[in-house]
Amino acid sequence: MTSTPTSTEAPQPDAPPDPPAHGSLWSAFQPVLLRLHFYVGILVGPFLLVAAVTGLLYSVSPQLEAVVHRHELTVDDVGATRLDLADQVAAARAAHPEGQVVQVQPAATPDGTTRVVLAAADVPEGKDRTVFVDPYTAEVRGSLATYTGFLPVRWTLDDLHRNLLLGEPGRVYSELAASWLWVVVLGGVAMWVARSARRGRWRRLVVPEHTGPARRRTLSWHGVVGLVVALGLLVLSATGMTWSVRAGANVGELRTAWGWTTTYLDTTLPGAAAGEEDPHAEHRLGDGTPDAVLTAGIGVDGVLAVARDEGLRDPLRLTPPADATHAWGVAEHGGGWPSRADSIAVDPMDGAVVSRVDFADQHLVAKLAHWGIYAHMGELFGVANQVVLAGLATGLITLVVLGYRMWWQRRPTREPGFGPGPLLPPGALRAAPRALTVVVLALAALVGWFIPLFGVPLLVFLLIDTALAARHRRTTPA
Repeated sequence: MTSTPTSTEAPQPDAPPDPPAHGSLWSAFQPVLLRLHFYVGILVGPFLLVAAVTGLLYSVSPQLEAVVHRHELTVDDVGATRLDLADQVAAARAAHPEGQVVQVQPAATPDGTTRVVLAAADVPEGKDRTVFVDPYTAEVRGSLATYTGFLPVRWTLDDLHRNLLLGEPGRVYSELAASWLWVVVLGGVAMWVARSARRGRWRRLVVPEHTGPARRRTLSWHGVVGLVVALGLLVLSATGMTWSVRAGANVGELRTAWGWTTTYLDTTLPGAAAGEEDPHAEHRLGDGTPDAVLTAGIGVDGVLAVARDEGLRDPLRLTPPADATHAWGVAEHGGGWPSRADSIAVDPMDGAVVSRVDFADQHLVAKLAHWGIYAHMGELFGVANQVVLAGLATGLITLVVLGYRMWWQRRPTREPGFGPGPLLPPGALRAAPRALTVVVLALAALVGWFIPLFGVPLLVFLLIDTALAARHRRTTPA
Protein backbone atom coordinates (compact mmCIF):
# COMPACT_ATOMS: atom_id res chain seq x y z
CA MET A 1 0.00 0.00 0.00
CA THR A 2 1.37 3.40 -0.93
CA SER A 3 0.88 6.41 1.31
CA THR A 4 -0.26 9.66 -0.23
CA PRO A 5 1.71 12.82 0.63
CA THR A 6 -0.25 15.52 2.36
CA SER A 7 0.76 18.21 -0.15
CA THR A 8 -1.60 19.01 -3.00
CA GLU A 9 1.02 18.19 -5.61
CA ALA A 10 2.66 14.78 -5.40
CA PRO A 11 6.45 15.02 -5.61
CA GLN A 12 8.01 13.62 -8.72
CA PRO A 13 10.95 11.28 -8.34
CA ASP A 14 13.97 12.63 -10.12
CA ALA A 15 15.40 10.53 -12.90
CA PRO A 16 18.77 8.93 -12.24
CA PRO A 17 21.77 10.60 -13.83
CA ASP A 18 22.50 9.65 -17.41
CA PRO A 19 25.14 6.94 -17.49
CA PRO A 20 28.33 7.88 -19.29
CA ALA A 21 29.69 5.88 -22.17
CA HIS A 22 30.79 2.42 -21.07
CA GLY A 23 34.43 1.57 -21.08
CA SER A 24 35.70 5.15 -20.90
CA LEU A 25 38.02 6.47 -18.22
CA TRP A 26 35.37 8.98 -17.24
CA SER A 27 32.77 6.23 -16.74
CA ALA A 28 35.08 4.63 -14.18
CA PHE A 29 36.14 7.84 -12.48
CA GLN A 30 32.80 9.69 -12.37
CA PRO A 31 31.28 7.56 -9.56
CA VAL A 32 34.39 8.16 -7.44
CA LEU A 33 34.24 11.89 -8.08
CA LEU A 34 30.52 11.98 -7.42
CA ARG A 35 30.83 10.24 -4.06
CA LEU A 36 33.77 12.47 -3.06
CA HIS A 37 31.81 15.59 -4.04
CA PHE A 38 28.90 14.32 -1.97
CA TYR A 39 30.97 13.61 1.15
CA VAL A 40 32.82 16.92 0.95
CA GLY A 41 29.57 18.78 0.52
CA ILE A 42 28.00 17.12 3.56
CA LEU A 43 30.97 17.17 5.95
CA VAL A 44 33.10 20.14 4.82
CA GLY A 45 30.15 22.23 3.63
CA PRO A 46 29.62 23.85 7.06
CA PHE A 47 33.23 25.06 7.14
CA LEU A 48 32.90 26.47 3.63
CA LEU A 49 29.67 28.18 4.65
CA VAL A 50 31.30 29.82 7.68
CA ALA A 51 34.29 30.91 5.60
CA ALA A 52 31.96 32.42 3.00
CA VAL A 53 29.83 34.30 5.54
CA THR A 54 32.83 35.72 7.41
CA GLY A 55 34.52 36.51 4.09
CA LEU A 56 31.43 38.42 3.01
CA LEU A 57 31.61 40.49 6.20
CA TYR A 58 35.31 41.13 5.68
CA SER A 59 34.76 42.32 2.10
CA VAL A 60 33.05 45.47 3.41
CA SER A 61 35.50 46.06 6.28
CA PRO A 62 37.28 49.07 4.65
CA GLN A 63 33.98 50.96 4.47
CA LEU A 64 33.04 49.96 8.02
CA GLU A 65 36.50 50.98 9.21
CA ALA A 66 36.18 54.39 7.54
CA VAL A 67 32.82 55.02 9.25
CA VAL A 68 33.58 53.67 12.73
CA HIS A 69 37.05 55.25 12.98
CA ARG A 70 36.37 58.40 10.99
CA HIS A 71 37.54 60.69 13.83
CA GLU A 72 40.96 59.05 14.01
CA LEU A 73 41.42 58.69 10.25
CA THR A 74 40.49 62.18 9.06
CA VAL A 75 41.10 65.81 10.00
CA ASP A 76 38.46 68.48 10.60
CA ASP A 77 40.07 71.06 8.33
CA VAL A 78 42.58 70.63 5.52
CA GLY A 79 45.32 73.23 6.00
CA ALA A 80 47.56 74.95 3.49
CA THR A 81 50.83 73.38 4.66
CA ARG A 82 51.78 70.40 6.78
CA LEU A 83 54.00 70.51 9.82
CA ASP A 84 57.32 68.73 9.80
CA LEU A 85 56.95 65.00 10.33
CA ALA A 86 59.26 65.26 13.35
CA ASP A 87 56.84 67.68 15.01
CA GLN A 88 53.93 65.35 14.38
CA VAL A 89 55.85 62.44 15.90
CA ALA A 90 56.81 64.60 18.88
CA ALA A 91 53.14 65.43 19.48
CA ALA A 92 52.27 61.75 19.40
CA ARG A 93 55.04 60.93 21.87
CA ALA A 94 53.98 63.75 24.19
CA ALA A 95 50.51 62.23 24.36
CA HIS A 96 51.75 58.62 24.45
CA PRO A 97 55.28 58.35 25.90
CA GLU A 98 54.86 54.61 26.49
CA GLY A 99 56.56 52.00 24.34
CA GLN A 100 58.84 52.69 21.40
CA VAL A 101 58.24 54.06 17.91
CA VAL A 102 58.41 51.22 15.40
CA GLN A 103 56.91 52.92 12.36
CA VAL A 104 55.75 56.26 11.01
CA GLN A 105 53.14 56.51 8.26
CA PRO A 106 52.78 60.03 6.82
CA ALA A 107 49.27 61.15 5.88
CA ALA A 108 48.57 59.70 2.42
CA THR A 109 45.61 61.93 1.53
CA PRO A 110 44.92 65.66 2.06
CA ASP A 111 42.30 64.94 4.75
CA GLY A 112 44.12 61.97 6.28
CA THR A 113 46.05 61.73 9.54
CA THR A 114 49.64 60.71 10.18
CA ARG A 115 50.05 57.42 12.03
CA VAL A 116 52.77 56.87 14.63
CA VAL A 117 52.95 53.18 15.50
CA LEU A 118 54.24 52.19 18.95
CA ALA A 119 55.30 48.85 20.35
CA ALA A 120 53.47 49.10 23.68
CA ALA A 121 52.80 46.65 26.47
CA ASP A 122 49.25 47.84 27.19
CA VAL A 123 47.70 46.44 24.00
CA PRO A 124 46.66 42.84 23.20
CA GLU A 125 49.45 40.45 22.28
CA GLY A 126 50.49 40.75 18.66
CA LYS A 127 48.98 44.25 18.35
CA ASP A 128 50.55 47.72 18.31
CA ARG A 129 49.31 51.09 19.47
CA THR A 130 48.80 53.57 16.65
CA VAL A 131 48.53 57.28 17.44
CA PHE A 132 46.71 59.45 14.87
CA VAL A 133 47.98 63.01 14.41
CA ASP A 134 46.55 65.93 12.44
CA PRO A 135 49.43 66.82 10.05
CA TYR A 136 48.38 70.52 9.94
CA THR A 137 47.96 71.23 13.66
CA ALA A 138 49.73 68.30 15.41
CA GLU A 139 46.50 67.58 17.27
CA VAL A 140 46.39 63.99 18.49
CA ARG A 141 43.09 62.64 17.16
CA GLY A 142 43.23 59.47 19.23
CA SER A 143 44.94 56.11 19.48
CA LEU A 144 43.86 52.57 18.66
CA ALA A 145 45.21 49.05 18.92
CA THR A 146 46.17 47.94 15.40
CA TYR A 147 47.38 44.79 13.68
CA THR A 148 49.67 45.21 10.64
CA GLY A 149 47.90 48.48 9.91
CA PHE A 150 44.37 47.10 10.40
CA LEU A 151 42.18 49.06 12.79
CA PRO A 152 39.95 47.27 15.37
CA VAL A 153 36.93 46.82 13.10
CA ARG A 154 38.99 45.31 10.34
CA TRP A 155 41.30 43.12 12.38
CA THR A 156 38.32 41.76 14.31
CA LEU A 157 36.59 40.75 11.07
CA ASP A 158 39.92 39.43 9.78
CA ASP A 159 40.34 37.26 12.89
CA LEU A 160 36.74 36.11 12.59
CA HIS A 161 37.40 34.96 9.03
CA ARG A 162 40.78 33.38 9.78
CA ASN A 163 40.20 31.69 13.12
CA LEU A 164 36.67 32.49 14.42
CA LEU A 165 38.28 34.63 17.16
CA LEU A 166 39.74 31.44 18.68
CA GLY A 167 43.41 32.19 18.02
CA GLU A 168 45.75 29.63 16.50
CA PRO A 169 43.48 26.59 17.19
CA GLY A 170 40.72 28.26 15.19
CA ARG A 171 42.88 28.43 12.08
CA VAL A 172 42.22 24.74 11.52
CA TYR A 173 38.73 25.63 10.29
CA SER A 174 39.92 28.08 7.61
CA GLU A 175 42.73 25.80 6.49
CA LEU A 176 40.29 22.91 6.16
CA ALA A 177 37.97 25.08 4.06
CA ALA A 178 40.79 26.31 1.80
CA SER A 179 42.25 22.80 1.47
CA TRP A 180 38.99 21.33 0.14
CA LEU A 181 37.46 24.23 -1.74
CA TRP A 182 39.50 23.59 -4.89
CA VAL A 183 38.55 19.89 -4.85
CA VAL A 184 34.85 20.72 -4.62
CA VAL A 185 35.11 23.32 -7.39
CA LEU A 186 37.13 21.25 -9.87
CA GLY A 187 35.05 18.13 -9.28
CA GLY A 188 31.79 20.01 -9.60
CA VAL A 189 32.84 21.77 -12.81
CA ALA A 190 34.03 18.50 -14.36
CA MET A 191 30.74 16.74 -13.62
CA TRP A 192 28.61 19.69 -14.73
CA VAL A 193 30.43 20.03 -18.06
CA ALA A 194 30.32 16.26 -18.63
CA ARG A 195 26.60 16.20 -17.89
CA SER A 196 25.91 18.94 -20.43
CA ALA A 197 28.14 17.26 -23.00
CA ARG A 198 26.32 13.92 -22.64
CA ARG A 199 23.00 15.55 -23.21
CA GLY A 200 24.23 17.92 -25.90
CA ARG A 201 22.65 20.83 -24.05
CA TRP A 202 25.50 23.32 -23.86
CA ARG A 203 23.12 26.19 -23.24
CA ARG A 204 22.28 24.65 -19.88
CA LEU A 205 25.89 25.17 -18.74
CA VAL A 206 25.03 28.79 -17.97
CA VAL A 207 21.22 28.92 -18.16
CA PRO A 208 19.35 27.26 -15.25
CA GLU A 209 16.33 25.05 -15.84
CA HIS A 210 12.95 26.39 -14.73
CA THR A 211 10.83 23.32 -15.40
CA GLY A 212 10.93 19.65 -14.46
CA PRO A 213 11.37 17.91 -11.09
CA ALA A 214 12.38 20.07 -8.13
CA ARG A 215 15.75 18.42 -7.61
CA ARG A 216 16.69 18.81 -11.26
CA ARG A 217 15.98 22.52 -11.03
CA THR A 218 18.05 22.76 -7.86
CA LEU A 219 20.90 20.86 -9.54
CA SER A 220 20.72 23.18 -12.52
CA TRP A 221 21.06 26.29 -10.38
CA HIS A 222 23.84 24.63 -8.36
CA GLY A 223 25.77 23.83 -11.54
CA VAL A 224 25.33 27.22 -13.19
CA VAL A 225 26.30 29.21 -10.09
CA GLY A 226 29.28 26.92 -9.52
CA LEU A 227 30.53 27.38 -13.06
CA VAL A 228 30.21 31.17 -12.87
CA VAL A 229 32.21 31.52 -9.64
CA ALA A 230 34.61 28.60 -10.19
CA LEU A 231 37.71 30.57 -11.24
CA GLY A 232 37.38 33.08 -8.41
CA LEU A 233 36.90 30.33 -5.82
CA LEU A 234 40.03 28.54 -7.08
CA VAL A 235 42.02 31.75 -6.60
CA LEU A 236 40.63 32.17 -3.09
CA SER A 237 41.48 28.55 -2.26
CA ALA A 238 45.06 28.87 -3.52
CA THR A 239 45.74 32.18 -1.80
CA GLY A 240 44.01 31.04 1.37
CA MET A 241 46.33 28.03 1.65
CA THR A 242 49.43 30.25 1.47
CA TRP A 243 48.31 31.78 4.81
CA SER A 244 47.54 28.45 6.43
CA VAL A 245 49.76 26.94 9.10
CA ARG A 246 50.53 23.54 7.61
CA ALA A 247 50.00 23.86 3.86
CA GLY A 248 51.39 27.41 3.96
CA ALA A 249 54.64 26.16 5.50
CA ASN A 250 54.97 23.58 2.72
CA VAL A 251 54.31 26.23 0.08
CA GLY A 252 57.06 28.37 1.63
CA GLU A 253 59.53 25.48 1.61
CA LEU A 254 58.70 24.71 -2.01
CA ARG A 255 59.25 28.33 -3.05
CA THR A 256 62.57 28.40 -1.20
CA ALA A 257 63.76 25.16 -2.77
CA TRP A 258 62.91 26.37 -6.28
CA GLY A 259 64.22 29.90 -5.81
CA TRP A 260 60.79 31.53 -6.02
CA THR A 261 61.22 33.57 -2.86
CA THR A 262 60.40 37.23 -2.33
CA THR A 263 63.41 39.53 -2.02
CA TYR A 264 63.19 41.65 1.12
CA LEU A 265 64.97 44.88 1.93
CA ASP A 266 68.27 44.59 3.82
CA THR A 267 68.69 47.60 6.12
CA THR A 268 72.11 46.62 7.42
CA LEU A 269 74.59 49.46 6.86
CA PRO A 270 77.52 48.51 4.59
CA GLY A 271 80.21 49.23 7.15
CA ALA A 272 78.41 47.29 9.86
CA ALA A 273 77.91 44.33 7.55
CA ALA A 274 81.64 44.16 6.87
CA GLY A 275 82.52 44.53 10.54
CA GLU A 276 84.20 47.91 9.99
CA GLU A 277 84.14 50.69 12.53
CA ASP A 278 81.36 53.21 11.86
CA PRO A 279 82.63 56.80 12.37
CA HIS A 280 79.08 58.04 13.00
CA ALA A 281 78.09 55.33 15.48
CA GLU A 282 78.36 57.50 18.60
CA HIS A 283 75.95 60.05 17.13
CA ARG A 284 73.36 57.74 15.68
CA LEU A 285 71.35 57.14 18.83
CA GLY A 286 72.05 60.45 20.58
CA ASP A 287 71.66 60.02 24.32
CA GLY A 288 70.59 56.40 23.90
CA THR A 289 66.84 56.97 24.34
CA PRO A 290 64.60 55.11 21.86
CA ASP A 291 63.29 58.34 20.29
CA ALA A 292 66.69 59.92 19.70
CA VAL A 293 67.10 58.03 16.43
CA LEU A 294 64.10 59.91 15.01
CA THR A 295 66.04 63.18 14.97
CA ALA A 296 69.63 61.93 14.64
CA GLY A 297 71.40 62.78 11.39
CA ILE A 298 68.95 63.82 8.66
CA GLY A 299 66.00 62.85 10.87
CA VAL A 300 62.65 61.46 9.87
CA ASP A 301 61.90 64.44 7.60
CA GLY A 302 65.18 63.96 5.74
CA VAL A 303 64.41 60.28 5.25
CA LEU A 304 60.96 61.14 3.87
CA ALA A 305 62.53 63.67 1.46
CA VAL A 306 64.99 61.03 0.20
CA ALA A 307 62.12 58.60 -0.38
CA ARG A 308 60.24 61.23 -2.39
CA ASP A 309 63.36 61.94 -4.46
CA GLU A 310 63.72 58.22 -5.14
CA GLY A 311 60.21 58.10 -6.59
CA LEU A 312 58.43 56.27 -3.77
CA ARG A 313 54.74 57.16 -3.56
CA ASP A 314 52.12 57.29 -0.81
CA PRO A 315 51.13 55.48 1.25
CA LEU A 316 54.60 55.06 2.82
CA ARG A 317 55.84 53.29 5.92
CA LEU A 318 59.02 54.58 7.55
CA THR A 319 60.72 52.15 9.95
CA PRO A 320 63.43 53.57 12.27
CA PRO A 321 66.80 51.82 12.59
CA ALA A 322 66.84 49.05 15.17
CA ASP A 323 70.32 50.07 16.28
CA ALA A 324 73.47 51.85 15.12
CA THR A 325 74.22 49.19 12.51
CA HIS A 326 71.00 49.61 10.56
CA ALA A 327 69.44 52.14 8.21
CA TRP A 328 65.94 53.53 7.95
CA GLY A 329 63.56 51.37 5.94
CA VAL A 330 61.01 53.07 3.71
CA ALA A 331 58.42 51.00 1.85
CA GLU A 332 55.47 51.72 -0.36
CA HIS A 333 52.32 50.09 0.90
CA GLY A 334 49.76 50.38 -1.84
CA GLY A 335 47.70 47.34 -2.70
CA GLY A 336 46.25 48.77 -5.91
CA TRP A 337 47.11 48.08 -9.50
CA PRO A 338 49.75 48.56 -10.76
CA SER A 339 51.32 47.36 -7.55
CA ARG A 340 53.32 49.82 -5.48
CA ALA A 341 55.72 47.82 -3.34
CA ASP A 342 59.19 49.37 -3.84
CA SER A 343 61.40 49.88 -0.79
CA ILE A 344 64.71 51.58 0.07
CA ALA A 345 67.15 51.66 2.99
CA VAL A 346 68.41 55.15 3.91
CA ASP A 347 71.55 55.92 5.92
CA PRO A 348 70.30 58.09 8.82
CA MET A 349 73.42 60.24 8.89
CA ASP A 350 73.97 61.31 5.27
CA GLY A 351 70.77 60.20 3.51
CA ALA A 352 72.54 57.79 1.18
CA VAL A 353 70.38 55.00 -0.26
CA VAL A 354 72.28 51.88 0.79
CA SER A 355 69.83 49.31 -0.54
CA ARG A 356 66.78 49.17 -2.80
CA VAL A 357 64.26 46.51 -3.77
CA ASP A 358 61.85 47.23 -6.62
CA PHE A 359 58.70 45.20 -7.13
CA ALA A 360 59.44 45.03 -10.87
CA ASP A 361 62.58 43.01 -10.12
CA GLN A 362 60.84 40.38 -8.00
CA HIS A 363 60.49 36.80 -9.27
CA LEU A 364 57.26 36.18 -11.18
CA VAL A 365 56.03 33.73 -8.54
CA ALA A 366 56.66 36.35 -5.84
CA LYS A 367 54.64 38.85 -7.86
CA LEU A 368 51.81 36.36 -8.30
CA ALA A 369 51.82 35.69 -4.55
CA HIS A 370 51.69 39.45 -3.87
CA TRP A 371 48.82 40.00 -6.30
CA GLY A 372 46.97 36.95 -5.00
CA ILE A 373 47.19 38.05 -1.37
CA TYR A 374 45.99 41.57 -2.12
CA ALA A 375 43.19 40.21 -4.32
CA HIS A 376 42.13 37.91 -1.45
CA MET A 377 42.11 40.95 0.85
CA GLY A 378 40.07 43.04 -1.59
CA GLU A 379 42.80 45.63 -2.10
CA LEU A 380 44.14 44.89 -5.59
CA PHE A 381 41.51 46.78 -7.59
CA GLY A 382 39.88 48.84 -4.87
CA VAL A 383 36.10 48.78 -4.63
CA ALA A 384 35.81 46.60 -7.75
CA ASN A 385 37.87 43.94 -5.95
CA GLN A 386 35.57 44.15 -2.93
CA VAL A 387 32.49 43.73 -5.15
CA VAL A 388 34.01 40.60 -6.72
CA LEU A 389 34.84 39.18 -3.28
CA ALA A 390 31.31 39.82 -2.07
CA GLY A 391 29.94 38.14 -5.19
CA LEU A 392 32.17 35.09 -4.71
CA ALA A 393 31.20 34.80 -1.05
CA THR A 394 27.51 35.05 -1.96
CA GLY A 395 28.00 32.47 -4.70
CA LEU A 396 29.68 30.02 -2.30
CA ILE A 397 26.90 30.49 0.26
CA THR A 398 24.37 29.76 -2.50
CA LEU A 399 26.24 26.62 -3.58
CA VAL A 400 26.36 25.20 -0.06
CA VAL A 401 22.67 25.92 0.57
CA LEU A 402 21.63 24.41 -2.78
CA GLY A 403 23.86 21.39 -2.13
CA TYR A 404 22.12 20.64 1.15
CA ARG A 405 18.77 21.23 -0.51
CA MET A 406 19.59 18.57 -3.14
CA TRP A 407 20.64 16.19 -0.41
CA TRP A 408 17.33 16.77 1.37
CA GLN A 409 15.33 16.36 -1.84
CA ARG A 410 17.05 13.04 -2.58
CA ARG A 411 16.94 11.70 0.96
CA PRO A 412 15.54 8.13 1.19
CA THR A 413 12.12 7.87 2.88
CA ARG A 414 9.98 5.07 4.21
CA GLU A 415 7.17 5.88 1.81
CA PRO A 416 7.48 4.30 -1.64
CA GLY A 417 7.32 6.86 -4.38
CA PHE A 418 8.26 9.75 -2.06
CA GLY A 419 11.87 10.80 -2.50
CA PRO A 420 14.12 9.38 -5.20
CA GLY A 421 16.55 7.61 -2.87
CA PRO A 422 20.36 7.65 -2.87
CA LEU A 423 22.13 9.12 -5.87
CA LEU A 424 24.74 6.41 -6.15
CA PRO A 425 25.49 3.38 -3.97
CA PRO A 426 28.60 3.74 -1.79
CA GLY A 427 31.79 1.86 -2.55
CA ALA A 428 32.52 3.68 -5.83
CA LEU A 429 36.28 3.61 -5.38
CA ARG A 430 36.27 -0.09 -4.54
CA ALA A 431 34.18 -0.82 -7.64
CA ALA A 432 36.53 1.16 -9.92
CA PRO A 433 39.26 -0.59 -11.96
CA ARG A 434 42.26 -1.46 -9.84
CA ALA A 435 44.66 0.68 -11.89
CA LEU A 436 42.42 3.73 -11.47
CA THR A 437 42.12 3.05 -7.75
CA VAL A 438 45.91 2.92 -7.36
CA VAL A 439 46.36 6.18 -9.29
CA VAL A 440 43.66 7.97 -7.32
CA LEU A 441 45.05 6.82 -3.97
CA ALA A 442 48.62 7.71 -4.98
CA LEU A 443 47.61 11.22 -6.05
CA ALA A 444 45.52 11.62 -2.91
CA ALA A 445 48.47 10.57 -0.74
CA LEU A 446 50.80 13.02 -2.51
CA VAL A 447 48.38 15.95 -2.21
CA GLY A 448 47.53 14.91 1.34
CA TRP A 449 51.19 15.05 2.33
CA PHE A 450 51.53 18.56 0.92
CA ILE A 451 48.12 19.70 2.24
CA PRO A 452 47.63 17.81 5.54
CA LEU A 453 44.05 18.93 6.10
CA PHE A 454 43.19 17.45 2.73
CA GLY A 455 44.75 14.06 3.45
CA VAL A 456 43.23 13.33 6.87
CA PRO A 457 39.59 14.07 5.91
CA LEU A 458 40.07 12.12 2.68
CA LEU A 459 41.03 9.07 4.71
CA VAL A 460 37.90 9.59 6.82
CA PHE A 461 35.76 9.82 3.68
CA LEU A 462 37.22 6.56 2.33
CA LEU A 463 36.59 4.77 5.62
CA ILE A 464 33.00 6.06 5.72
CA ASP A 465 32.40 5.01 2.12
CA THR A 466 33.84 1.55 2.77
CA ALA A 467 31.65 1.09 5.86
CA LEU A 468 28.54 2.26 4.02
CA ALA A 469 29.35 -0.02 1.09
CA ALA A 470 29.57 -3.03 3.41
CA ARG A 471 26.24 -2.09 5.02
CA HIS A 472 24.69 -1.53 1.59
CA ARG A 473 25.72 -5.01 0.45
CA ARG A 474 24.23 -6.59 3.58
CA THR A 475 20.89 -4.79 3.29
CA THR A 476 20.46 -4.93 -0.50
CA PRO A 477 18.64 -8.01 -1.82
CA ALA A 478 20.63 -10.12 -4.27
